[in-house]
Amino acid sequence: MRRFVAERARDLLRRTRSLQRQDRRRLLCPPLSPFSSQSRFLSSPSAPDSHPPMGSPPVTLDTINPKVLKCEYAVRGEIVSIAQRLQQELKENPGSHPFDEILYCNIGNPQSLGQQPITFFREVLALCDHPSILDNSETQGLFSADAIERAWQILDQIPGRATGAYSHSQGIQGLRDAIAAGIEARDGFPADPNDIFLTDGASPAVHMMMQLLTRSESDGLLCPIPQYPLYSASIALHGGTLVPYYLEEETGWGLEMSELRKQLDNARSKGITVRALVVINPGNPTGQVLAEENQRQVVEFCKKEGLVLLADEVYQENIYVPDKQFHSFKKIARSMGYGENDISLVSFQSVSKGYYGECGKRGGYMEVTGFSADVREQIYKVASVNLCSNISGQILASLVMNPPKVGDESYESYREERDGILSSLARRAKTLENAFNSLEGITCNRAEGAMYLFPRIYLPHKAIKAAEAAKTAPDAFYCRRLLNATGIVVVPGSGFGQVPGTWHFRCTILPQEDKIPAVVSRLTEFHKGFMDEFRDK
Repeated sequence: MRRFVAERARDLLRRTRSLQRQDRRRLLCPPLSPFSSQSRFLSSPSAPDSHPPMGSPPVTLDTINPKVLKCEYAVRGEIVSIAQRLQQELKENPGSHPFDEILYCNIGNPQSLGQQPITFFREVLALCDHPSILDNSETQGLFSADAIERAWQILDQIPGRATGAYSHSQGIQGLRDAIAAGIEARDGFPADPNDIFLTDGASPAVHMMMQLLTRSESDGLLCPIPQYPLYSASIALHGGTLVPYYLEEETGWGLEMSELRKQLDNARSKGITVRALVVINPGNPTGQVLAEENQRQVVEFCKKEGLVLLADEVYQENIYVPDKQFHSFKKIARSMGYGENDISLVSFQSVSKGYYGECGKRGGYMEVTGFSADVREQIYKVASVNLCSNISGQILASLVMNPPKVGDESYESYREERDGILSSLARRAKTLENAFNSLEGITCNRAEGAMYLFPRIYLPHKAIKAAEAAKTAPDAFYCRRLLNATGIVVVPGSGFGQVPGTWHFRCTILPQEDKIPAVVSRLTEFHKGFMDEFRDK
């Protein structure tokens, strides 16, 4: 019996080894699949070798998506990288440069430069994120009654009262209701919560629309020049064509309809299908506020030409001159009698700008009107890929569009904070505008709105030649010299686009008011020295 069992065991072992050998042969030489022709193609010696040579990195500049290489974003480009290096050197070796701090005037990031958040907004956020304290008796003494009430209202709209949970892909329904009510109060025309898509700031909403509208390089989008580089970068990433229309600097960065017509006709003559018109109002980087009549012309143009109107309105609260007023493009279109079936319009708003400046909270929305139900389903599908925007940003967007009202406990303190920030920004804008216009070879249009000035520099020929020798744009050459001499960070105009042969830079008005004199004095001293050094003989 034992011998029989041993023989059976040896036989089983032999068969097991035989099967293992067959398995190894199958792994080395797999049978042809139903897609065997493709398999033979992939293993064919005549097919191009897509594998990198042994020892070389798997990803190089030659192997990444060329659209990424084409994409540029000057606001956080080379100048900022140099500034960060200088800041680190100042930290490690104080006194190593002729300045003691870096003054970031390159980006609209208010709280990084000392602007304080609105108390009511932060109280509501804190209570929503830690709802257990709503039941504590001490909370009544630490938070305003209307902030507590608003937090309860918001939490009741969030499933499970959990700000750490996913929401509907368009955003929490109750928050979209509040935003729609705010839009309706602002414009005087109805707004539908189902038209609202809450996003992580306005930028993802812009990307979403570029993705929707761009099929190939044959699709173009009319964009202002100068423009916020988000648009050129997004168009490049999605493989479309930027069709520039130049703002008229001599008329305060005016939007001329004859220029729009010329650029549209020129693009179409080259076989480009122009899908949309981008308008930034108030302007970035140019700071102009469109007149109501000009907006009517734009709406009529889009309707006649069958263009989607993409309205970047994130600076709608930032108006600094008494003779200008913000009007949303949706309000203008509805006041002209145009409804859902007449014009496709997408409006962008963000919690990062205005008087709130909550850039890091990443809140914003787009209001999408004038699209068919089947197209809206596709927009929703794209939004769903990202699951949802962050809940704190959603809450902030609802608060921005529905701040405290007269009679609320927080209203007076809220109004004081809001008006204090906006009036200070207006003073800073005027001070910098006057300073630029006092300098030799610089002209600057008035700052009507937004957070920036975009002065023009008339550089000496000698400076332009020096820039060419340094293999850089003349305005970038100027900005780099300014940074190394003063610690002031501004963005070259070449990063925003400009009329060929002209040079500019963008400077924010965001350093705190007590820092503005230092910005003016440092810049003035540098500019005089620069002009003397490169003055044409």
